[in-house]
Amino acid sequence: MKGKFWKEKERLGDMLVKGNIITQEQLEKALIEQREKKERLGKTLIKLGFVSEETILNFLGSQMDIPFVDLEQIEIERFGKTLRDGILEPIVKRHLAIPIGLKNNVLTVAMADPLDIFAIDEIRGVTGFEVKPMVAKEEQIREAINKHYRGDESIEKILTDAEIKKVDFVGEDEALDLDKIREEGESATTIRLVNHILTEAVEKGVSDIHIEPYEDEVRIRFRIDGVLSHIFSPPKGLHRAIVSRVKIIGNLNIAERRLPQDGRCTIRLRAKEADLRISIIPTSYGEKVVIRILDPVSLCVDLAHLGMNQTAMELYKKKILEPHGIILVTGPTGCGKTTTLYSTLKTLNSIDKNIITIEDPVEYKIKGLNQVQAKPNIGLEFATGLRSFLRQDPDIIFVGEIRDRETAEVAINASLTGHLVFSTLHTNDSIGAITRLQNMGIEPFLIASTLILSVAQRLVRKICPECKEKASPSERLLQILDIPQDTQFFRGAGCKKCLNAGYKGRIGIYELLDIDDNIQELIIGRGSARRIKEQAMKRGFISMKDSAKEKLLSGITTIEEVIKAIVT
Repeated sequence: MKGKFWKEKERLGDMLVKGNIITQEQLEKALIEQREKKERLGKTLIKLGFVSEETILNFLGSQMDIPFVDLEQIEIERFGKTLRDGILEPIVKRHLAIPIGLKNNVLTVAMADPLDIFAIDEIRGVTGFEVKPMVAKEEQIREAINKHYRGDESIEKILTDAEIKKVDFVGEDEALDLDKIREEGESATTIRLVNHILTEAVEKGVSDIHIEPYEDEVRIRFRIDGVLSHIFSPPKGLHRAIVSRVKIIGNLNIAERRLPQDGRCTIRLRAKEADLRISIIPTSYGEKVVIRILDPVSLCVDLAHLGMNQTAMELYKKKILEPHGIILVTGPTGCGKTTTLYSTLKTLNSIDKNIITIEDPVEYKIKGLNQVQAKPNIGLEFATGLRSFLRQDPDIIFVGEIRDRETAEVAINASLTGHLVFSTLHTNDSIGAITRLQNMGIEPFLIASTLILSVAQRLVRKICPECKEKASPSERLLQILDIPQDTQFFRGAGCKKCLNAGYKGRIGIYELLDIDDNIQELIIGRGSARRIKEQAMKRGFISMKDSAKEKLLSGITTIEEVIKAIVT
């Protein structure tokens, strides 16, 4: 081995004899036993009672300058794509040598036998890093391996066992062998591979899994905290089998390849339940699959954890307790509107309230709520459901989305007859909700008399607290947000807790427009968005930009996240 961490290529047994720790006779007897049992010499010496583990550890530390590490007292890191994809896993298990740190291209490895030059050379060859060995107790190393590698099969092991066949693209009009397709989807290898993908996704907090076919490859991507990342690429020959397996899980038609399909199912992985929404569409090179993983915990959080500042939260809590009116939550797809409204409904849910929802889809079932799944194919649309709800003596109504004039009119009618209505709109800001309703053909006086609060929101990623460090953004970025250069900023350096992303979790940034008497007058008079905003500013209106800057200056997020969220 090269480098300062190795003094001479000498066997452990010979060094123990030289150090008068064991005798030559004991060594020879241990070597015979070792060859029979095919185990490490150190373990054999300990088993025969010739030496204790502590003696060997102390000897290596004092004589060979190989420090001892107590794995129970440290946080073990996992590094980069090589380890994440499992390439190093067989080496770790075979040699009982687990990486525990990386600095300046030197990989620190805790080893049961730190004199095993073959293991050290193999790790260096796979990772490209210089290796610094440290010695640790074998039991602790095994526990660490079981914890960090879980004993699961790696992607590489699964793919090695897979029977990869030549890819023959079947034309849309060609006959299909359904028995063959089902057999591929139910093969042991395919089941293991799909289970591995789902397990990794659930444990890493992934919101969406993308399985994408291209001309010469298949790409698996995970969306974590709103950002897509490439995970690995299985052989093209496994694509049809993977899609078939997903269809079987989602109870979809395995023979249908020409039309989009949607499915839903609940699975249990490692004692954790997950709701899956499956979408499949035909593309030029095969079917693309997107699996959305619904996490009930993330959909219903305490209102205090949504991200509103104290002023906004006080206004929001006041408005959601109103006996009637419409509250709209606006923003693009994926901005957290569902989380805000589910959290609100869970807060309002009580034995004395009759709450009815119509959703497409029902993303999370909450006990105490009467939730209805919209089914446009049979005529059960938002407007239809709303009309029926009014005969169900509701106190609070939640409509998944106001998409058209008919739904808006029924929602307004429900509000006028004494109900509190929650819904969503796709607009860029809170004031835009007024314009959107007007464009649908709703009379301004109806908007003014029913809309009591318009909320716009976005999501920004939070800096990982484990690797948070000071940052110096460019002058150009500071100019965009009009922030002084001497302001202190932070970023995430990347660590094992955040999968080297520098971010962990997301938080909302909010813009709340209180429809008070002055705003109502402007709406009735068809006042411009600019005039409405000017009036709102007089009452302490906090814009989306100001809300985002507040999170930035508090060290919660980065300047890059803020710009991405508000500069559209």
